[in-house]
Amino acid sequence: MSRWRPQRNWGARLHEIVVHGLRAVVLENERLRVTLLADKGTDLVELNDKRRDLDYVWLAPNGVRAAPDLAGGAPDAVAAFLDTYPGGWQEVLPNGGAPSRHRGAEWAQHASVSTVPWDYRIVADSAEEVAVAFTVAVPRTPLRLTKTVRLAAGDTAVEFDEELVNEAPVTVEAMWGHHITFGAPFLRPGCRVRLPDGVTVIPHETPIHPSGARRVAPGGPYPWPVVPAADGGTTDLSVIGEPGGPSDIVYLAGASWYEVVDPQRRCGLRVHWDASVLPYLWLWQELGATTDYPWWGRAYVVGLEPFSSYPTDGLARAVENGTALRLAAGERRALRLGARIVEEA
Repeated sequence: MSRWRPQRNWGARLHEIVVHGLRAVVLENERLRVTLLADKGTDLVELNDKRRDLDYVWLAPNGVRAAPDLAGGAPDAVAAFLDTYPGGWQEVLPNGGAPSRHRGAEWAQHASVSTVPWDYRIVADSAEEVAVAFTVAVPRTPLRLTKTVRLAAGDTAVEFDEELVNEAPVTVEAMWGHHITFGAPFLRPGCRVRLPDGVTVIPHETPIHPSGARRVAPGGPYPWPVVPAADGGTTDLSVIGEPGGPSDIVYLAGASWYEVVDPQRRCGLRVHWDASVLPYLWLWQELGATTDYPWWGRAYVVGLEPFSSYPTDGLARAVENGTALRLAAGERRALRLGARIVEEA
């Protein structure tokens, strides 16, 4: 932390704080406050519209937890992620979804940059703009990732510029994505998901809920947003359902932006990204139907997650189906994405 850095309480400003023992960085201006956990994957755990005091990202029931605070559980490649999962917005690299094994490396759920500390340095600190560059050497791989987060004075958008580098003399495969979740106090039944024209829906091959219940019928691909329902008829995926609805995940192709909007409040969030790097959008719904571990009926959350690959079965499966990101020896891959508050008259 920068002990002697001058502080400012107006315009764009930046605060270095500690949250439950974890280093964190807050980027703030007149409209927006964004908090990222440098010591835990750069998880974004606050995206607050200050004018409304409305946070868009979901916070998990157990909140922010540091790994040393957790003890007593048996080793578990899924719990390795979930035990310290605060909700919010995670960077995922190099394994997306379920535990997986590839080229001699074992990967836990959503491993591995989402659970480790990142270095950071302040690259802009003025009343006009603040920016922080976060860097991590990806465990068990020769990959290095740098993410620069920017917030300008008076703006309602936070922007991310990233660079992924393969430092090895051989090709390396990876899954790269952003695990973005929406929940209370923003998300509620009747919220809408908007996407560009021409998006297609690819259902997950099997139900993700132990009961076998699902919202979308297997098969496809189907045109967005009205798709065959698992129990007959159709379902409109653009409308967020009632609590207790089936847990499900589908994969969307053909999008480079989306909006999640509350028609009653007439506000929402627009997320955009480079679809040449992240061509798939995972749509995950957990509306309270999971009454056992890990949610115990306490989760009402929707994830809309830009990803390089699919499905949520881990890196080995993405390599098998040809969607894994491949970086040649020494290759650099840039990515830009961001989020902006949407307001409607």
